Amino acid sequence: MVHFYELASLDAAQRARLLRRAEVAIDDLLEYVRPIVQAVRTRGNEALLEFMERFDHVQLSSDNLRVSRAEIDRAHDLLDKDIHQAIQHAIQNVRTFHECQMPHEQWFTQVAPGVMAGEKITPISSVGLYVPRGKGAFPSVMYMLATPASIAGVPRIVVCTPPAPTGEVDPASLVAADLCGVHEIYRIGGAQAIAALAYGTETIEKVRKVTGPGNPYVSAAKRLLYGTLDVGLPAGPSESILLADDSADPELVARDLLVEAEHGPDSSSLLVTNSRALIEAIQELLPAKIAALPEPRQTFCRTGFESDKGTGGLVLTTSLQEAIDFTNEYAPEHLQVHTRDPFAILPQLNNAGEILLGAHTPTPLGNYSLGTNAILPTGGFAHTFSCTSVFDFLKRTGLGYVTPEGYAGLSETTRRLAEFEGFPAHARAVSDRF
Repeated sequence: MVHFYELASLDAAQRARLLRRAEVAIDDLLEYVRPIVQAVRTRGNEALLEFMERFDHVQLSSDNLRVSRAEIDRAHDLLDKDIHQAIQHAIQNVRTFHECQMPHEQWFTQVAPGVMAGEKITPISSVGLYVPRGKGAFPSVMYMLATPASIAGVPRIVVCTPPAPTGEVDPASLVAADLCGVHEIYRIGGAQAIAALAYGTETIEKVRKVTGPGNPYVSAAKRLLYGTLDVGLPAGPSESILLADDSADPELVARDLLVEAEHGPDSSSLLVTNSRALIEAIQELLPAKIAALPEPRQTFCRTGFESDKGTGGLVLTTSLQEAIDFTNEYAPEHLQVHTRDPFAILPQLNNAGEILLGAHTPTPLGNYSLGTNAILPTGGFAHTFSCTSVFDFLKRTGLGYVTPEGYAGLSETTRRLAEFEGFPAHARAVSDRF
């Protein structure tokens, strides 16, 4: 039976369970990951290669940690032409969208006569992009990360991605990286890759920031290294809400519910609706659609929708407003809106990594080709974090310029505040200046 919840009848504990995600307790992994991070810090390549053999069963040498230009050129030849074309098409849309995000490089405003304040926008000098491979190849993750980094003008873009057991990197990911202007690619994954990006090794020069989704061990390494480098947004197991009313097509809703659910047994996919008739239709349709999936996707969906550990299901509310309020409380990674007039409720939808409006805008379009970024905050962090954008690869520096007229207007106010806070050198630097 597919999980079913009537929101109004849930007590506080049941509601809390509905809001939870299947996040692995990262705290439990910290002590496991800590020696990996420390070994890479102290022993560099030697530790990287040991962990590659232990965890990924891949034997490499320091000489072939970095993907060569010849291997990248070969990937272009190996990749199916239709997939190559699809990647190019998707990148173009993603690039067009993200180019519109770019702010002016510098701006000033006059806050008072003779007092100019502004900002200078510059790219981060080096970033590491982590592109996972665990359950498959993900060229879309590559271009969702690399495109805004490239547009932002990051001088050094580094990718770490786990290799196949043969030691080869997925050709589709290599093609996507090349098309996006990535500067360095290393065949390394896991916590050890994050440590290498943070501290550097004989082969991999350290970076200033790392971002990209990964398994719980990658997340644990990021937590340990917070403060050593910027670790980007939290990206855990996939999650989505389909917000619907009685106008929604049950067939489309049933299909769309499986999109995030098929990512893995720890994914969360919820239908939130005020229509009991829609719930009943989905209860009829969903089992057969799950059964039609190949393994392991079928098992992933069964776990999410039917098992005691699953966090997917169908949520019935007493009104559309209650459905909206619950959605904002949940703050999903992906929010797909199947309502009669999705733009009418858009002003009320405040907490989501992305909001996709209408029956013709299913989540896969956002994941691959719409142009918006699919690397999104999970685990409720959409309350405070934004979707990946060019702003993840830029930094702002405050600017100021004051004329003699402006100085005359600010100096006495500044002196009084400095003395009030007990900073005499501050006060004298103003009062005794001219």
